[in-house]
Amino acid sequence: MIGTSPLEYAWVVTWVVILHSIGPLCVGYSILSRLLPDRLRLWRYLEYWAYVETAFYLITYAYRNHHLQHPAAHPPPLGKEERSQLFRRCFESYQDLTTSFSRWFLDAPIAALKRENIKEWLRWAFLNTGLVDPTYEDELDTYVTEIERKLGLNFEPGRADIKSIRLTLDKVDALHRSLTWYLCIFVVDVVTHGYMYLYGFEFYRASIADSVGIIPPRPQALITRHRSPSPHLSYWYRRHTSKKDLPVVFIHGIGIGLYPYMQLFSEVNMGRREEEGQIGILAIEILPISSRITTPVPQKEEMCRRIACILRYHGFDHFVLLTHSYGSVVATHMIKTPELADRISSVILVDPVSILLHQPDVAYNFTVRAPKHANEWLVWYFGSKDMGVAHTLSRTFFWSQNILWKDDLFAHRATVFLSAKDSIINAPQVRRYLQAMEEEEEEEEKQEKGGVQEKGHASVPVPDNVTTQIEKSKTDQPTTTDLCNHGSLDVVWCPDLDHGQIFDLAHWRGRLKEEILKKARYSTV
Repeated sequence: MIGTSPLEYAWVVTWVVILHSIGPLCVGYSILSRLLPDRLRLWRYLEYWAYVETAFYLITYAYRNHHLQHPAAHPPPLGKEERSQLFRRCFESYQDLTTSFSRWFLDAPIAALKRENIKEWLRWAFLNTGLVDPTYEDELDTYVTEIERKLGLNFEPGRADIKSIRLTLDKVDALHRSLTWYLCIFVVDVVTHGYMYLYGFEFYRASIADSVGIIPPRPQALITRHRSPSPHLSYWYRRHTSKKDLPVVFIHGIGIGLYPYMQLFSEVNMGRREEEGQIGILAIEILPISSRITTPVPQKEEMCRRIACILRYHGFDHFVLLTHSYGSVVATHMIKTPELADRISSVILVDPVSILLHQPDVAYNFTVRAPKHANEWLVWYFGSKDMGVAHTLSRTFFWSQNILWKDDLFAHRATVFLSAKDSIINAPQVRRYLQAMEEEEEEEEKQEKGGVQEKGHASVPVPDNVTTQIEKSKTDQPTTTDLCNHGSLDVVWCPDLDHGQIFDLAHWRGRLKEEILKKARYSTV
């Protein structure tokens, strides 16, 4: 992730303008070229390229306007009791209900909202629909009354001319990507393949049909010796030989695939003795969020089936799950799928987007926010406006399936890395949520488990070595890392870092590597 200096701003915006102008300029030139005198026409091969860019622009523009706008295949809504529990859990965990709720309505004043505006948003949020069904009206009225009670106001009847964020019902808002851009992605892909092979990874391709249907093409997939046991999911695997450590399963975030994480992969086994063996790493590729044109991201159940198939093939009975950003969504699905959850010995989440997903920060910052700073422009153009990413977030991203609660993490010895200046998630708010524990709950846990916990720590039994770490943190007071241990949930606070920067800086990669090694070894004890 880039910084926010004026020079970085000028650099990013300049490239956005250049890359976004290629398609329209080529179309304009192709239309006018026959009318231009020879001295004003481009060199012959550049002219051919302009014609190719024009054809690609028209094809992908039609693709974007017709295919991407197809309605989302929403999952069926939860049962009434489950919906009621989810509603209460969400609204009880809001730390600033007025501000957050206003953000769902594009920063409209709460007082300007009317009853039908609230119900329209609730239909999307809890019923997975935008249609009015009399069956649910009484339930929705109950929710509206509860919101009024919490806000201390009464919504007027009727509907105000105010829109809300309804991610899977709103228009898919994507921008064209030129062939020149996909040529750059092709080069990055080739470089990534080269480095991954250098670091001892083997590529397991998806089916030939899947591999040849990707833009930009991946000729490497046609020459690899290995075939994925799941025909529609490719991945990289470095063989696991350690007898004392568990392997690692890694799931990346939105961007350009595995390229930003290669340095970490190379460092995990650095300095290990031959007799220790190496920690295996299985890195899943999610191409629809990797600046490619390909098939959509599969639904939750299908993705978990594909991953389970791969894990069985390699004999991963237990492993450490490491994810970055969007990868935390897949982690959520895995944690909530019994067949996979039983295999997960511990979890490391870096910049997770799935925690506090019922709050508007991730949806707003990634899909609605007008960019002002260099890092926001980077997220806006190279992330959220990519066709695959936009479709993923607007047609396959169902928040009630993707949300991860801290209770889900306690059972998996989780560590969460949060970047203090994260431009996508509200990191301070996530930190407060993960660290918070009501005194009443603590007292109940103490009575039930007989444990003695310091105020503010989750009241769950902890191993002796973890308790020692808590005591050590009281005296050492680390300056670069704020490690708050909550039984089986650690929060590592990364000052001055933005989303994804932990992978760019050697110091923080080293801190992450330490955590990976600790989890891999501790999970086998």
